[in-house]
Amino acid sequence: MPIIKLHWNNFLWVLLPIGLLLFFSCSSSGNRKENLKTSAQSTVSHQARKTTKSSGSAESYSIVSWNLNNFGYSKNDNKVDFIAKTIHDFDIVAIQEVVGKSGGADAVIRLVHQLNEICEECKWDYDISKLTSGASQKRERYAFLWKGSKVKRVGLGHLESNYEQEIEREPFLLTFQTLTKSEFTLVNFHALPKASQPETEIKYFKFLPDLYPSDLLIFLGDFNIPQSHTVFNPLKKMGYKPVLVGQKTSLRQKCINDDCLASEYDNIFYSEKDIIMKNSGVIHFYKEFKNDMKEARKISDHVPVYLEFKINE
Repeated sequence: MPIIKLHWNNFLWVLLPIGLLLFFSCSSSGNRKENLKTSAQSTVSHQARKTTKSSGSAESYSIVSWNLNNFGYSKNDNKVDFIAKTIHDFDIVAIQEVVGKSGGADAVIRLVHQLNEICEECKWDYDISKLTSGASQKRERYAFLWKGSKVKRVGLGHLESNYEQEIEREPFLLTFQTLTKSEFTLVNFHALPKASQPETEIKYFKFLPDLYPSDLLIFLGDFNIPQSHTVFNPLKKMGYKPVLVGQKTSLRQKCINDDCLASEYDNIFYSEKDIIMKNSGVIHFYKEFKNDMKEARKISDHVPVYLEFKINE
């Protein structure tokens, strides 16, 4: 039987093509993964970044309010990541419709974690309300999130107890202090559905300025009626002004000729004598889903509304 002698050079010629094939295969796979990662990171509303640059200013502050529609375990990590990338440029976030059970608190904590991943030096913090005191099937929580590098909390947030019998989901109040030591109090609210006459609750808001005479109040949230409703007239006569007028904020089930918004529900009311509005508007996050409202509504059936402002000191 003949003996076959293989020299080292023979092995090199055999192994070289195999090595090159493996190298280019791994390199191509790595590039595909990186492209997918980059694509996923870019899937976020860039409009939020265009709305405000207040994070770099020591004298202006920005608030965004968002009804996140059943905010709990229904929002997986991808959805939480999308939400974080949509709102991360703002200084304070007010959330309505946080699920009452443990899933709601977990979703808020996951959102804070993701915001800190985006901007570690921002030092995001949060406060979650207790359960509102209305009917069990309507009870939920509110949440505030804020950049500790921009504002700090003064005391503890609390549900407004004076009208807990009259208001199904009584508002959640929290006071913040700015870098210049000014203070303002946010009144976070989610009203009854329109069919249940939310004006029967909102009418009690006119008493809050007298209940908190030393506080600079800012009312925000999902009111389920437009700012033009007469129930807001007492607040307007006191000098409170809505940041949005005629702007729809709830999502349709399906766009009609590129009209994707249904009703004028969400807003922010501020005191004109105490606050200078620099910018305001809504974030059309659903456009990131190419107006696919079924997919967009998995994030929320409302758009975020925002206010950038200075305190008139």
